[in-house]
Amino acid sequence: MTIRSTPWSRGGEMMDEAVVDSCITELPQGAVASSENGDVVLVINHSRVTPPLSVLWATVLYCAEFICAAVLCSIYHNNGDKIWMGLTITFVLVPSVLTQLTLTFVHRDLGRDRPLVLFMHLLLLGPLIRCVEALVIYCKAGRKEEPYVTITRKRKLKNGKAVGSPMEWEIGHSERKLAVHRNAFKRTAIIQAFLGSTPQLTLQLYAAIQEKYLLSTRVVLMAISLISITYGALVCSVLAIQIRYDDYKVRLKPAAYLCMVLWRGLEITTRIASLVLFSTALTFWVIPVGLANLFIFFFQPWVEFWVRKASMPENIEKNFSKLGTTVVLCMVTLLYACINIFCWSAVQLNLADHDLIEKQPRWSHLAIYYTFRFFENVVLIILWFSFQSDFYVYVCVPLLVVQLIVCYGLAVLFMLLFYQFCHPARKLFKHNVEDCLRCVCCQKKGQSQPQDDGVLVPEDLQQPDLTTQLGERETDILDDTTEAA
Repeated sequence: MTIRSTPWSRGGEMMDEAVVDSCITELPQGAVASSENGDVVLVINHSRVTPPLSVLWATVLYCAEFICAAVLCSIYHNNGDKIWMGLTITFVLVPSVLTQLTLTFVHRDLGRDRPLVLFMHLLLLGPLIRCVEALVIYCKAGRKEEPYVTITRKRKLKNGKAVGSPMEWEIGHSERKLAVHRNAFKRTAIIQAFLGSTPQLTLQLYAAIQEKYLLSTRVVLMAISLISITYGALVCSVLAIQIRYDDYKVRLKPAAYLCMVLWRGLEITTRIASLVLFSTALTFWVIPVGLANLFIFFFQPWVEFWVRKASMPENIEKNFSKLGTTVVLCMVTLLYACINIFCWSAVQLNLADHDLIEKQPRWSHLAIYYTFRFFENVVLIILWFSFQSDFYVYVCVPLLVVQLIVCYGLAVLFMLLFYQFCHPARKLFKHNVEDCLRCVCCQKKGQSQPQDDGVLVPEDLQQPDLTTQLGERETDILDDTTEAA
């Protein structure tokens, strides 16, 4: 059996595809084959199709936020609040249009005869029709045997450590179509969260403080926006893990999800609260603060790109010219900057790489970001405390200041707990959180040893127990429990 690895691109997402000669007969389910380097590989036939829960959840968030914002705009119109209404409409339409363009681009519908789908996108209902398509594919999957179109090879992770030899899964047409839907909705969830929900939540919280009362519809919209932002941050974290450990079958336990939700929720809530409170006291000064953050994170990948004297990555999209590639890279860096204004993006951009992601992230980047963000939030809160208005006479202002600082500290604590105890590949770190903290406390010892933080440790492959592997064979290559994050 000869397997040739070729890149398979679908809307910018690279997947490992194995092309199998047509004259080769299919191995029986659970068969064992030998690869070219002599390693024993367990081959597992068609994996079980899992429901597209992540697609459904992203669609529910999109529709809920859109409807709630429309109702709130109607209330603003009746009350004569033209400014709040205009800004609310802007923060709904901009991410909605970008979502439609993203789904159309990923599924390549412009060159296909699908008038109904394109019409739904024009009505800003693209996520709804895509969700229906995914559910139909899932319901039809498994009714008849279908040939596989892709073979993917992964290694198992158990308690954060690689075990056994690589295993191969055969992926059929239905699974691949669902994978495309999931990947597309991951992108749209991030766009919706940080280009729509984040400014929307900031606006509504500022409006509530300025008007000194809370509308029930506004509170619901703020809650939905916060959930959307937290989910988008979770998607960023999970995608970073999957990209970093692409050769491994990554599964996150419920404790890991809980830790990430607390980490991201506290981080985002504290950041937005700090910006909004600062803007209520020094309204015009919040503009240079926001622009400074935006420009720093927008130009950082480009400066690194120019310092490396690298060239533009090729084959981001076959039909793109250099100008089109530059526009796409600018949009990616804009989204990257918007994410980092409010929370850690979990990835570092590398514009010279085909995947646009830095494959060797460093602990130093994480430490610098959270140190800078912590001191920035503290300065903003102190300035608000010094120039606050009389509106907060019924609020214990010193207690609120302490609560915001403590909440951001708790967010950092949950982040450290996640990387130390809940990360699915924590045993593959050459240096973990404990080692980094020990190096900070013992600088002399740390200077005598080179730091390669975040780099995988080469491990000797043990002889696989084929009986155990055959008994524990996995059939869910696209585990939606992980994908739904």
